[in-house]
Amino acid sequence: MSGDPSAEYRAEYRIEDLAHHSGATVRTIRAYQDRGLLPKPERRGRANVYGDPHLARLRQIADLLDRGYTLASIKELLEAWDAGRGLGGVLGLVAEVQGPWTDEEPDRITRAELDETFGGKHDEEAVAEAVELGVLERVPGRDDEFLVPSPQELAVAAELYAAGVPLLAISGHLRELRGQVEHIASRFLEFTTEHVFARYLGHRPPTDSDAAEAASMVRRLRPLAQQTVDAELARAMRLFATRHLQHHLVAEGPFVQDDEPRSVALPADTIRAVQRLVGPESAAEFITAATERELHARTLDTLAASHAERGHIDQIP
Repeated sequence: MSGDPSAEYRAEYRIEDLAHHSGATVRTIRAYQDRGLLPKPERRGRANVYGDPHLARLRQIADLLDRGYTLASIKELLEAWDAGRGLGGVLGLVAEVQGPWTDEEPDRITRAELDETFGGKHDEEAVAEAVELGVLERVPGRDDEFLVPSPQELAVAAELYAAGVPLLAISGHLRELRGQVEHIASRFLEFTTEHVFARYLGHRPPTDSDAAEAASMVRRLRPLAQQTVDAELARAMRLFATRHLQHHLVAEGPFVQDDEPRSVALPADTIRAVQRLVGPESAAEFITAATERELHARTLDTLAASHAERGHIDQIP
């Protein structure tokens, strides 16, 4: 009997059995062997024999494919594993990055609830657009129910619709916004990779300890992206909302002439000069006050001139 107590229980598989236990096809197993992802089987006469290490390797490959890795990158990771560097840290980093980036919990909504949320309108085109954008996800086997990955996003759409924005205009705006936000996310990742993560990920694949440190750093930096965007969006909204209001209240403000409102555009240089003098937030109020003061002064001048003229007439013999 062998000194290895596990030897007598070591499983052996033909390629068809290995395919059955792993969920891979025979063709896939042979392709993995050709690419160096799977060790060669043991030759027994005219038969190829596989063991539990082959089955474990196939399950590792399937797991990494599910995580989004390519076969080329999987080969690098498995070579590192075979060299004794381990995969635990790398898989922990992958799990951290692929985890939720928000505390928001998904919800479900029925088709009847969805129609009621949007004014009782049964709009198949809008629903298809929402599904395409990922605002709604169809539930397999349930035509009358949807998964809502972000209830907040759906609530925003409902508020905009209630305010009078057409559904297709909302989806079009979301497409535009999503492209801009994805650009911001990409730039944030480039920035943090260059200045933070390069020291952990500078070699491929990273060591177990470097991957674990990188995962810890992801947890620390995860909220920073949203906090930065929130602060900058608040600043930009305050700035542009003020300018937008100023444009409508000042540059095209109503002046009464013959009982009809009339738009009068102020020169851009004048508006900029006022902004430099009192700041963008106070420009509209300043121009309004200056206009009222000028009108008041002219009214007083007119009254004074009229009074003086009457006094001069009274002095004529």
